[in-house]
Amino acid sequence: MEFKHLKRTRTCGELRKKDAGKTVILNGWVRKWRNHGGLLFIDLRDRYGITQVVFKPDLVDEKTMNEATHLRAEYVISVEGEVNERPEGMANKDLATGEIEVIAKKMTILNESKTPPFEIEEETNAEEELRLKYRYLDLRRPPLQERIKIRHQATKAVRDYLDSQGFYEIETPLLIRSTPEGARDFIVPSRVNPGKFYALPQSPQLLKQILMISGFDKYFQIARCLRDEDLRADRQPEHSQIDMEMSFVTEEDVFSVVEGMMAYVFRKVLGVELKIPFPRLKFKEVMEKFGSDKPDTRFEMEIKDLTESVSGSEFKVFSETARNQGVVCGINFKGGGKLSRKEIDQLDEFAKKSGAKGLTFLTRLSDGFKSPITKYVNPEELSSIAQALNQEVGDIAFIVADQRKVVLESLGKLRLEIARKYDLIDKTKWNFLWVYEFPLFEYNPEEKRFDAMHNIVTMPYQEDLEKLDLGFKSNLPSDHQDHPWRNIRAHQYDLVLNGMEIASGGIRNHKRELQQKVLNVLGIDDQRAEKMFGFLLKALEFGAPPHGGIAPGLDRIVAWMTGSDSIREVIAFPKTTAAQSLMDSAPSEVDEKQLKELGIKIVSSKK
Repeated sequence: MEFKHLKRTRTCGELRKKDAGKTVILNGWVRKWRNHGGLLFIDLRDRYGITQVVFKPDLVDEKTMNEATHLRAEYVISVEGEVNERPEGMANKDLATGEIEVIAKKMTILNESKTPPFEIEEETNAEEELRLKYRYLDLRRPPLQERIKIRHQATKAVRDYLDSQGFYEIETPLLIRSTPEGARDFIVPSRVNPGKFYALPQSPQLLKQILMISGFDKYFQIARCLRDEDLRADRQPEHSQIDMEMSFVTEEDVFSVVEGMMAYVFRKVLGVELKIPFPRLKFKEVMEKFGSDKPDTRFEMEIKDLTESVSGSEFKVFSETARNQGVVCGINFKGGGKLSRKEIDQLDEFAKKSGAKGLTFLTRLSDGFKSPITKYVNPEELSSIAQALNQEVGDIAFIVADQRKVVLESLGKLRLEIARKYDLIDKTKWNFLWVYEFPLFEYNPEEKRFDAMHNIVTMPYQEDLEKLDLGFKSNLPSDHQDHPWRNIRAHQYDLVLNGMEIASGGIRNHKRELQQKVLNVLGIDDQRAEKMFGFLLKALEFGAPPHGGIAPGLDRIVAWMTGSDSIREVIAFPKTTAAQSLMDSAPSEVDEKQLKELGIKIVSSKK
């Protein structure tokens, strides 16, 4: 059998009424078959669509007809036939090819198929584990094919836009030196350098800074990033990001490029016009309004500070919290006054699991208020609370009193829970938000030291540089609220979409002295800094320009664009949450000979 004689002339998704009378060859997979009184109907599928093929006993030889009657799902066949307009009233409006059918003249089975472990259909009830084991079958399903197509289109649009803005796409190495900070590195033993190891890059961060020092000015890469970290739905051990870096830029320059890119991608791929520029909020503002640095702004219910209204209250939970430097804050659920006591109790339990000691509620009625605290809080205070929350008749407010961090985090989570539970989120919206001016450091109480809140190479605000030096001289313990290092702002920014961080970036330190000080704060002394980051520190001594960048997560963006719950749905060959590939059983054991060549011995972890 020579395949060239069976090579398709058209795909299964392109034939229309205008093609009636033409002889065509189609190649594809059998989706369904139906036998109607001697006439055999086959739905033939490829990546482009589905075409109905009809086998008539009087138009094909007996051998072909017999073979056709034995076709089963996922057989690969080649069919030659004539395109016919379907009979009156028989068109299928759900198919792009629904007005035609191909009357078969010849048919060849190119390959048979075992019975698939699940149906290759739009929807499947198959468990994800089974789908991942047979990923090559799962990828035949139209939803998966559509997602991979959109990923391709989005990636191409990114490349086209950044090219139009003067960016060069430059590849960086996948075998680099290990810099064990942040997530764990995947390490790779070197056979030709026994006892030494490469690391797989968690990101091209240091290398793209080197490219700026090299004078390339605008760099991007669809970069593969590999991190040995605990996984969940929006994480994979290997993922892709749109890595960018630019010289001589401010935060606003970076924002402008990313906004233009996102607008172009959404317009080209989805036909959606995004409104730019995107809103901007400082880190402190988003935490106080939403209790999260990645807020979902598709609905309101902002957190309001009620401390001043209740600081003199006879209700001790409020007044004593205020006296102890705590806060009293609340959120208002518009129209939520109809909640049952059972529903309120469920939200109370949720708040407690989120860190709050308790949750109180305040329902506004036409003739007053309904709440467990009405007998402790006077009418003027209740009215003041209602006014601060913009509460109207029929609304219910939820209030938490505690230390600021606990209050904001618990109300932030409660806000999301209420929105999800009571369907308050408009899923047609694309709400982008820039969050900026993050703290440079955050205190780690377990390690009793400061960590970088985001990135160890981010530049502090010019006005806060003196606090960096003051911190080294300060007599205050590192856990003290007034320690100078707690109040240093960073040129760090995130891009949030519908409550998910999809990009993170910053303006970088471009002088060695400043970068070394930041490393010292993090507990990395000069000797260790030289060992870990010496190549970058040395490069910064040779005329490094001011520079900054960002890295939008391609997988997360495409997951949003396709309405997918998990980034696994937009990655062709993803891993499970146990970092395993069920299809090819990776990771796997390797041959003893390979280990010997590398000088590696497996030590049992059994005690």
